[in-house]
Amino acid sequence: MALLLTGCAQSVDPLERLGRKAVTYGAKGVRSGPAVPVVTRVRTADKVVFLTYDDGAERDPRFVRLVRERRLPVSMFLTDSVAGPGYGHFARLRSVGAGIQNHTLDHAALRGLPYAGQRAEICGQQDKLAARFGVRPRYFRPPYGTYDTTTLRAATDCGIGAVVLWRVSMEDGRPAYASGEHRLLPGDIVSLPSTEATGLTLVERTTRLLREIGKAGLRVGRLEDYL
Repeated sequence: MALLLTGCAQSVDPLERLGRKAVTYGAKGVRSGPAVPVVTRVRTADKVVFLTYDDGAERDPRFVRLVRERRLPVSMFLTDSVAGPGYGHFARLRSVGAGIQNHTLDHAALRGLPYAGQRAEICGQQDKLAARFGVRPRYFRPPYGTYDTTTLRAATDCGIGAVVLWRVSMEDGRPAYASGEHRLLPGDIVSLPSTEATGLTLVERTTRLLREIGKAGLRVGRLEDYL
């Protein structure tokens, strides 16, 4: 039975779908799939994990304050149709150290779409974010964690350096694990979806996660410094 990834929504693990072609990525060698590497964890000896946020639906100024006060090097994977009306909020996050990355124009499930459609979703958001923030994103996360070889080709052609998935996600205020050990490990990429059934705010979910990270003897690293 395939494992589940639980980022924006539950989906069958793309590691299974592509015959385990998704890989870890690190300084000592990269084993890539058909095009850009697909990253679920970062190979590192540093005791760090990486916090990534999807979509951009929540625009709470308290989250900006949390990122600033704790100096959290978070990475925001933004969808234009969701985040677009509030790009000013993400400009403020970027000003306090957040990374801005690509999560498509319209949050379409890409797997199975023709190349032109996938390229439009990825390149279109590259252009939008470059126009708004002055920098083209280096990383891309496909909505729902679903992709195919066409996605990887389109991402390559749009100038993406890596497709970033995750091993850990936050569910019901607690970490959930897509594969491997059921504990936080150095190099883990953690996905925090925009909303959660418990009704916890983004600040509350992040604060709970930070406690878990501290208990594991880990700290938050900047994804953009390790990939």
